[in-house]
Amino acid sequence: MEEKLKKIKCKTLWDLLLNTPKDYQNLYLIDRLSSLPIRGVLEAQILSHQKTQKLLKIKAYLPTFQENLEITIFHPKPFHTLLFPIGKSLYLYGLLQKNFSLEMIQPKVVKTFGIIEPIFPKKTNKDYIQIAQSLITQDTLQELNIPQEVVENLLPIFHPTLSFFKEYEKYKDFPPPNKEALKFVEVFYYLQRMRQKKREFQCKFQCNGDYQKFVISLPFSLTQGQQSAIQEIAKDLQNSIASKRMIVGDVGCGKTIVILCSVMMAFPHKSILMAPTTILANQLFEEAKKFLPPSLRIGLFTSDSSSKKQNFSDYDFVIGTQALLHKDETLQDFALVMSDEQHRFGTMQRHRLEKLATQEGKKPHILQFSATPIPRTMAMLQADLISYTFITDTPFKKDITTEVIGKNAFPALLQHIKNEIAQNHQIAIVYPLVEESENFAYTSLKEAESYWFKHFSGVYSTNGSDKNKDEVLAQFRDKGSILLSTTVIEVGISLPRLSTIVIVGAERMGLATLHQLRGRVSRNGLKGYCFLFTYQQNAQRLEEFAKTQNGFEIAELDLKYRKGGDLLEGKNQSGEEFIFFDPSQDLKILQKVKNLQIFSKDRYNAGLLNRE
Repeated sequence: MEEKLKKIKCKTLWDLLLNTPKDYQNLYLIDRLSSLPIRGVLEAQILSHQKTQKLLKIKAYLPTFQENLEITIFHPKPFHTLLFPIGKSLYLYGLLQKNFSLEMIQPKVVKTFGIIEPIFPKKTNKDYIQIAQSLITQDTLQELNIPQEVVENLLPIFHPTLSFFKEYEKYKDFPPPNKEALKFVEVFYYLQRMRQKKREFQCKFQCNGDYQKFVISLPFSLTQGQQSAIQEIAKDLQNSIASKRMIVGDVGCGKTIVILCSVMMAFPHKSILMAPTTILANQLFEEAKKFLPPSLRIGLFTSDSSSKKQNFSDYDFVIGTQALLHKDETLQDFALVMSDEQHRFGTMQRHRLEKLATQEGKKPHILQFSATPIPRTMAMLQADLISYTFITDTPFKKDITTEVIGKNAFPALLQHIKNEIAQNHQIAIVYPLVEESENFAYTSLKEAESYWFKHFSGVYSTNGSDKNKDEVLAQFRDKGSILLSTTVIEVGISLPRLSTIVIVGAERMGLATLHQLRGRVSRNGLKGYCFLFTYQQNAQRLEEFAKTQNGFEIAELDLKYRKGGDLLEGKNQSGEEFIFFDPSQDLKILQKVKNLQIFSKDRYNAGLLNRE
């Protein structure tokens, strides 16, 4: 098998299975003339040639139908007269049609007929077809542990029958049962590779810290989602195998408390948490000091010069920005490594922190937190590399009205802003560009500043390149009315009085980003408003986004528009990853594969399949 695969430049039988024919040739003999035009094979006796510079006209006789046939060859070469020798009986493949008489244009002389011949994307040749058909059989497919009903729908793709071909012609593609079999095989193969990619390591510390007393001490009750997440993390941290779990929850679902519970589980061993911004790190630090026991030593490490004088070893719980990565100090006593808003960090940055906490091949437990919704399908596909927990409820019910607006709605928007400010509420206006650009239709942040500063008081402005952006955001939180910014406010600050967000040029942003921005309002149950400002006439994607606040529905919607990206290697964040399988449409097929015995033993699959 290996030699045959090598000959046709396929690495595995799986690769051959997914290298499907791009089309088929119907080499069955045409048996009637009642349904012209028709493609197939005819027996023809060559009678004469008539050649000009641009045409070769060949007259032939069809003994089956006792009719004459005219053959036309455009731009003939010398070999064409040899290919159709006068007096010879040949079998011709092509499209038979009737104008004034029966005719075929550019037919192909064939020696094999009475079959449906597959045409492969690679250079079509008899060797390729022969090898593909000899390798893709009932026995070889069953050896791959592919279920029988799937095998039965795969075989006709490579061993086509006339009935299969008629269905293929009808759909102009693989018929639905055969297409589903290809999707099944593609996911099956993908998950096998994911399993091979997974490696398990011994953990440095098994953690059994008493977190229950901490939960009881809190001045509020936890949501069901928080409780479930905490229980799953507790099981992970007690294991002798280093765990790796992603906790995904909407903005405002209470992930901070889950983080603090995890710290208590790890104690008396140490924990470290990396946040993407200084203001978020400070916010988490203040929350930790507020809720964690006073006996727990908590350290804050940012780019501030005072952080350079501190050591990790002085604290039980370390919170910091990427400044943590530049400390010349190992995390020898640290059992738990966490990252908040993990999508804001590169893979290398997260691995760097993990490496600092790895000792003699033993790994820390890893927790990653994210408010950016991840499609359930993506989580199931990646379940062999990382475990997922979804927090689907929030402590406060969010009441946000989302509306897609254009230029004509500006007067009404202006009145809404004035009404909200009069109630001591805050407004955020997000611009897609900082400076003016000739190639950009929307007003930039800098262009807009003069209008808002002129007509309103308490206006603050910042963008991602501002060195003092955290200070500006903090000042706005305490005493501002309107914040002008870029997407820098997507994560990293709690604004309890923020009731309205206006997103300019909303169609230019991903739905996950829009959802994060919208999540800035109504954090504590305040009535919220999100206005998506666009010049786009048909904003279907935005209209669909406006209809739901469910982060996981939005994730599936984002997946529908952006596709899934390169999940196995992690190189691309969006785009095509599969040939046949569509993560936004084919969840049932994925579930069917996951339910197979070969995959169903995985300890995290049941939760992914059953959790709503």
